[in-house]
Amino acid sequence: MASALVRLAEVAGGQVVGDATVTVSDATHDSRQVGAGTLYVAMRGATRDGHEFVGEAVSAGSPAVCVDHGVETTVPQLLVDDTRRALAPISAEVHGHPSLELQLLGVTGTNGKTTVTHLLEAIGGAAGRISGLIGTVQTRVGGRLIPNPRTTPEASDFQRILRLMADAGATLVAAEISSHALALRRVDSTRFAVGAFTNLTQDHLDFHNDMESYFEAKAHLIEIAEKAVIWIDDPYGRRLLGMRPDSLTVGSQGAVRAERVESALEGSRFRLVLPDARVEVALPIAADFNVANALVAAACAWTVGIGPDEIAQGLAQVAPVPGRFELVAQGPPAPVIVDYAHTPDGIANAVAAARRLTTGRVIVVFGAGGDRDTGKRRQMGEAASAADVVIVTSDNPRSEDPAAIVGQVMEGVSNDQRMQVVDRREAIRAALAVAQSGDMVLVLGRGHERGQEIGGRTLPFDDRQVVRDELMRPRGAQP
Repeated sequence: MASALVRLAEVAGGQVVGDATVTVSDATHDSRQVGAGTLYVAMRGATRDGHEFVGEAVSAGSPAVCVDHGVETTVPQLLVDDTRRALAPISAEVHGHPSLELQLLGVTGTNGKTTVTHLLEAIGGAAGRISGLIGTVQTRVGGRLIPNPRTTPEASDFQRILRLMADAGATLVAAEISSHALALRRVDSTRFAVGAFTNLTQDHLDFHNDMESYFEAKAHLIEIAEKAVIWIDDPYGRRLLGMRPDSLTVGSQGAVRAERVESALEGSRFRLVLPDARVEVALPIAADFNVANALVAAACAWTVGIGPDEIAQGLAQVAPVPGRFELVAQGPPAPVIVDYAHTPDGIANAVAAARRLTTGRVIVVFGAGGDRDTGKRRQMGEAASAADVVIVTSDNPRSEDPAAIVGQVMEGVSNDQRMQVVDRREAIRAALAVAQSGDMVLVLGRGHERGQEIGGRTLPFDDRQVVRDELMRPRGAQP
C-alpha cells in the first residue's frame, strides 16, 4: 500500500523537507532492508545511531528517509522529533493498519507468554480459523514460518508481519508482547482486541531498573486493549484489576478457573469453568502452571467469541511447546524435562511442578545469563534449593566470566547436595549420572534455544539434543 510523505508527516507529527508527494510502500529501521519504495527510518540505538546509515540506505534505493534532524541527502526527508516514536504510526499507515482487520490477542507477563500464545493458536485452529502466532519460539501463519529475530518484533517488522497474516486470511493472531516492546513503543498504533496478563516477577531489571517501571510497561497493554484478561492469583494482577475493573478475571477465584485438576507427566485433566459454561479438558502438556496458562488462553478465546467445545478441543490438540516443560526423555534413568524457566519464580514453579509429578528426587540443572539482571542470581539459587539436588552451571554467559556467574548463583543455594559445574554439557551429564529410577531431572533456563552465547560467539547447544546425546552414551563411559 502506497503512502505519500505528506500523509506520513500527518500521522507522525512531522514535516517534509523536499518533495512531499513521493510515495513509499514500506518502512524499515534496518538499512540492510531498504530498497525501492521503502522509507528508511533512522533510529538511535544503544550502540549505534541509525542516522549514520542514511547514505547507505539512499544508495540502496530508499526514496526518502525519516530523521530527527536535517541531514545531507539527495532524497526527501521526513523530519520528526523522535524517530522511534514515529516508526510505529508510519509503519501502520504504510501497511494499511492491518490490526484493524484481525482479532489480535496480545499476551504479556514475565512467564507463560509463549505457552499461552501456542494454546491460542491451537484453539483458533479448532474453531476453524486461520490463525497467526508471533513469539519467542516461532512466528507463523497457517503453518507458514515467518522470520522474526525478537519475541515482539520492531514496529516496522511487526506491522509488516500483521499485514502478511491479514493477507493470508488470518482472522485471529496471538502475539507475545514483551515489556521491552511496550517500553520501546514497538506496538504503538496497533489495535488489540484482547490484552492478557499472566504474572509479574523479577526479570529484565537491567533494562527497566525497578519493578515499578517493569509493571508500568506491562500495564500499558492492558490499558490500551479493547478487552482485558487478567490472572488475579498474582498481586500485580490484582493491582491491574483495580485499574481495569471491566477485565475478565482468571485464577482460583476468577470468572475463569479450573476445578477437579488431575496432574500427570503426560498432561492434566480438569473442568474448565467459563462465565457461561463448564467443559472437561484434557491438556496434553504437564505442570500445574500450564493449567494456569490454559485458563488464560481459554479466557482470551472466550472473549473473542470462541465456544467452550472449540476451546476444549483446541487445548486437547495442542502440540508440545518447544522448551516449555518439554519431556525430552522418559528414562532410564529418569524422566528429563527441559524448560525455559530463567527467573526465580519460574524456577520455583518448575521445581514445584516436578515435585508433584514424581515420587523420587527432583534434580535441577540451571544457570543465569550474563549481561542481564544480576540482582536475581542469588534469588534463582534460593528458588532452586527446593529441589533435592542442585547443579549450577552456565546459561548464556555472554561477555561475563561464566565461573563468576555460577559463584553468584551458588550463594543462594542452601542444599547439602549441590554442585557447581561450569561446563553445561558436563553439568547435564552429572545430573543424569546421579539420577535414579523414580527421580526427575529438570534442565532449566534455555528451553528451545539452539545456541549458547559465550564470549561474543554463539556456539551450537540445544539442551534437548544434549540430553538425548548423553543418554545414548553407556553410563560410566568416557566422553
